Amino acid sequence: MIEAQNLTRHFGDFTAVESISLHVPAGAILALLGPNGAGKTTTIRMLAGLIAPSSGGATVAGYDVRLNPTAVRARVGLVTDAPGLYEQMTAPAYLDFFGAIYGMSRDERARGIDELLALFDLASHRTEKMVGFSKGMKQKVALARALLHDPAVLFLDEPTSGLDPLAARAVRDLILTLKRENRAIILCTHDLDEAERMADEVAILRHGRIVISDAPALLRARASGEVLVRIELAQPLLTAMETIRQVDGVLRPQVENDTHIIYHTTQPSQTNPRALACLFAEGAQIVAVTYDTTSLEDVYANVLEHHDGHDSSHITGTSQPNPHSKLVAPVSAELPTPWQETAQK
Repeated sequence: MIEAQNLTRHFGDFTAVESISLHVPAGAILALLGPNGAGKTTTIRMLAGLIAPSSGGATVAGYDVRLNPTAVRARVGLVTDAPGLYEQMTAPAYLDFFGAIYGMSRDERARGIDELLALFDLASHRTEKMVGFSKGMKQKVALARALLHDPAVLFLDEPTSGLDPLAARAVRDLILTLKRENRAIILCTHDLDEAERMADEVAILRHGRIVISDAPALLRARASGEVLVRIELAQPLLTAMETIRQVDGVLRPQVENDTHIIYHTTQPSQTNPRALACLFAEGAQIVAVTYDTTSLEDVYANVLEHHDGHDSSHITGTSQPNPHSKLVAPVSAELPTPWQETAQK
């Protein structure tokens, strides 16, 4: 659905994006992460047909972004971090305007607008100008604008920003529904938990290049092979530490308090059963066993702390795409207002 090879964009002597390649199939969500200035905006603008690449190329929904950018724009939906609404208009008039731009008939526009206003709980605000809308309401209109023409590809930048928890959950559910309808979705979010829960793959950009890309679980595993295990006992056990130290595979054990034991292991599926069996043999009553792996936040912080923009060999993991992953070397997006073509600063 989205294919790019060596996508590059220069602004004078400045290289905003350098040799990004990606493959995002239908029915997949790619979460894109990276700090401001990483090249996310420029990459998405090229993929959306808003600006031409300096070199390399891409196809989106079967259309070449160089040769047929108008067809590309007609088949993508954009949700930007700044909605960029025409706030002196009402939501129905605004959506009708964009529906006409997309070539939708009057009946199609009316039907789609009614459905989307109902979906986002905006029907009661049909006659109000958007200048008085809250941030969350404006974000809902931006989502409606992106979905109105039933696009095959979605670029979503912070789609839940400004929404209350229930509305945010509804939007996440909607995105997953759109995924199941075989749309290719690029999701940009600073909510790393949201990225980890929703995305098939996560990619991190730095200085215009992809630093690391893989499924969230694999990124975490590649960043650290250890897990931290916590065992909660019903009551103190004097022999607990001595017992745990003797278990093969237990690393750096310690007592957190009288009833909590913690240790690290690289093989939890083997080490934990042995540790529990030994504790049971000593008469321990175990209340709970939990373990924590390296978080996606840890991976992201590690990349930003150590990557110099050209060499990531010192980062645990790899900057090369996983050849077995269905998403390869993807991109990130701080999306522009629709049709906006100002250069990245």
